[in-house]
Amino acid sequence: MRRHELTDREWAIIQPLLPQKSRDVPRVDDRRVINGILWRCRAGTPWRDVPERYGPRTTLYNRFTRWRAAGVWDRILEAISEAYDGDIVMIDSSCVRVHQHGAAGKRGVTTMAAWDIPAAA
Repeated sequence: MRRHELTDREWAIIQPLLPQKSRDVPRVDDRRVINGILWRCRAGTPWRDVPERYGPRTTLYNRFTRWRAAGVWDRILEAISEAYDGDIVMIDSSCVRVHQHGAAGKRGVTTMAAWDIPAAA
């Protein structure tokens, strides 16, 4: 298991929540696919840059979008949150504010915003 991949405890929580519908096609390893999807989300890269060890990128993308439409990801996040009893924190730019000195500085003034010290010319 690699550093950022699902632990056995996390997998035990997630596995029962996954769709088990078979279309007469051999099913790709769900744990490997989820690790690939999580790798992509964590790295913020395009699907084509996901390492090959996680399987075909089309499988990852298709599974991600189908599960999103079916609400599988919502159930997974809810189950993980319950299991860890609020010990998991996720942030994104929608809940992080810029420090007051980092927003809307005056144009043409060359000062170091954090300490308001004039910069050497």
